[in-house]
Amino acid sequence: MDSRKVEFAGSSGATLAARLEMPAGDATPIAFALFAHCFTCSKDAPAAVKVSRALAARGVATLRFDFTGLGGSGGDFASTNFSSNVADLIAAADYLRRMHRAPALLIGHSLGGAAVLAAAAQIAECKAVATIGAPFDAAHVEHAFLQHVPQIEADGEARASLGGRQFTIRKQLLDDLRRQKQKERIAGLRRALLVLHAPGDGVVGIDNASQIFLAARHPKSFVSLDRADHFLSRAEDADYVAGVIAAWAARYLASPAAAAADAAAEAAAAEYRAAEDAGAASEPGVLVEETGQGLFQQRIRIGRHAIMADEPQSMGGRDSGPAPYDLLAAALGACKAMTMRLYANRKNLPLRRTRVHVVHDRIHAEDCADCETKDGHIDEFRVTIGLEGELSDEQRARILEIADKCPVHRTLHSEVKIRTEEAAREAPV
Repeated sequence: MDSRKVEFAGSSGATLAARLEMPAGDATPIAFALFAHCFTCSKDAPAAVKVSRALAARGVATLRFDFTGLGGSGGDFASTNFSSNVADLIAAADYLRRMHRAPALLIGHSLGGAAVLAAAAQIAECKAVATIGAPFDAAHVEHAFLQHVPQIEADGEARASLGGRQFTIRKQLLDDLRRQKQKERIAGLRRALLVLHAPGDGVVGIDNASQIFLAARHPKSFVSLDRADHFLSRAEDADYVAGVIAAWAARYLASPAAAAADAAAEAAAAEYRAAEDAGAASEPGVLVEETGQGLFQQRIRIGRHAIMADEPQSMGGRDSGPAPYDLLAAALGACKAMTMRLYANRKNLPLRRTRVHVVHDRIHAEDCADCETKDGHIDEFRVTIGLEGELSDEQRARILEIADKCPVHRTLHSEVKIRTEEAAREAPV
């Protein structure tokens, strides 16, 4: 098979080392998967290598990488925690989305399993999640350095021997592990879930699998890894796990619509790479260019991201991307969602998830009782916000109030100056 050495920037900015296992020859991958290794392990751990390669042999390209401060990756392990591992997973998904296709399948081994359960909601393209020997509670990893916990609590850090290597464990890691709300995340996963666990696992007990399975909603499946150990040390166990995951995930990964979307995404990624090589992606701001395909189709480049804009067929377009006002509504909705998330996290509010629905319309000014303009038409954005979580009425009201303070909302309400000028003309040849 085709094993490629790749690198990308992690959540802290450090360069993360990775391996992308691709199907042999010129075969187009069925889908892309992302593998998260166990606590203090690396991308070269037997389970990570064997499962990733076995999946690639079955047509699922799989990226495995070292978390910040581990293996070949840069950064300081002592400064990392569970939340930074989840952020590294998001960065890995961004890399795949940018260069190939976003991962439709997330796989996590041990604490990596807890990490993919936490990251799935932040990867929109993810359709299925598989865990291998994963703990139900992220804080379970404390058992790996239990004898050092009193010193960590007292002194703020301690040196611990894990897997024959010395690591500095700081109190911030303990605090971060203990405040994770995995039960709520699993219940709100909204993805197909496969739980694989060995009944004789001596590192993470089988009861963890039961708790994960009971907390999850359907579709969910459980497979017992009879005779396997926690680290899938035997090649036949790793190969069995990969075969089960590939067979189980197939129904969620392959559909005509998904295949068409993936092909379009891969074409966009190839186009982005070509533009990046030419230096176009480094231009500051937002760059909008006509594609020449249809009357309205535009290619939009925003830093390292590329999207399409168009008009619906009823307006003479090809409906190949959102319309300009849809993009404006999306900016408003995304800004409100991010602002609410920042506020909820800062105040430790039990906000599990938000949903923002924005509709743009042109209405008669005379129909708007609270508008200053009384003649002609005005633009109206109707925003409906859904809040999930055990929140009080007071907390909900405050979060909705904060949503209206997001920067894009304020920009739309403030005086805006737009200056338009012609770009410098190229000298005639």
